[in-house]
Amino acid sequence: MFELPEYTVLAKQINTTLTGKTVKAGSLGNSPHKFVWYNRKPEEFAQLTKGKVVGLARVQGRWLSIALEPGYLLLFGECGGKILFHPAGTPLPVKYHLLIHFDDGSALSATTQMWGAMELYEAGQEQERQYIKGMRVTPVEPAFTFEYFNNLIDEILKGEKRSAKSLLTQDQILPGLGNSIAQDILFQARIGPRRPLAEFTPGQRRDLYAAIVDTLHEIIQMGGRNDETDLFGQPGGYVRLMDSASAGKPCPECGTTIQKMQYLGGACYFCPKCQG
Repeated sequence: MFELPEYTVLAKQINTTLTGKTVKAGSLGNSPHKFVWYNRKPEEFAQLTKGKVVGLARVQGRWLSIALEPGYLLLFGECGGKILFHPAGTPLPVKYHLLIHFDDGSALSATTQMWGAMELYEAGQEQERQYIKGMRVTPVEPAFTFEYFNNLIDEILKGEKRSAKSLLTQDQILPGLGNSIAQDILFQARIGPRRPLAEFTPGQRRDLYAAIVDTLHEIIQMGGRNDETDLFGQPGGYVRLMDSASAGKPCPECGTTIQKMQYLGGACYFCPKCQG
């Protein structure tokens, strides 16, 4: 699944590759998938996108928007799969869930193996969509300061009990993060997935904040995770420290065997000594 770093990489690449291109034809999927969500009929999508010019791409959490000017916006959200640019004269995918041809012969395709939204809105209306409306500050925005993060934890503790993993992965408290990135963030902060927020020391709050910011920056700088691809089909350079491949192997810091457990709807990988 694309998370905040991968969408950030894609947005940068779209802004240098697609901006200014004119849509010749837009098509919704030729391969039925009941977990791909559209808000337009194929004929309507084709009519509304034809002749539009690609503007800037923007990221909000796990949502990527691409302006189609004048007046519209293409939205991808919660997607797992590929969003690819196809230069003129190169092969196009046989099956796709969205395909846009440009007047210079190039194209943009999107496919998903899992689920995701591929929707077209009048500009501004996307902000009313569920999961985008009321979105909190994302960890790559300037407003995501330690003061903001500290106050957010205080706010959460007034209403409910949460763990470290819950803070990172549930209810988009920190928009754009998911289970995959959370494992490395918690390892870098030396905090266990089950650790209650109420038990965090001031130092652990600071450590977790730094781990969030630093890990995201590193993943973005390396072009995303190595099990996801960019706009040109190239895998990212970031290799996760804590994932299925690390379970049962020595911790890279202390040599203790990395453990796996199921918690909050997904697998957790952690060092029982470093994160104890």
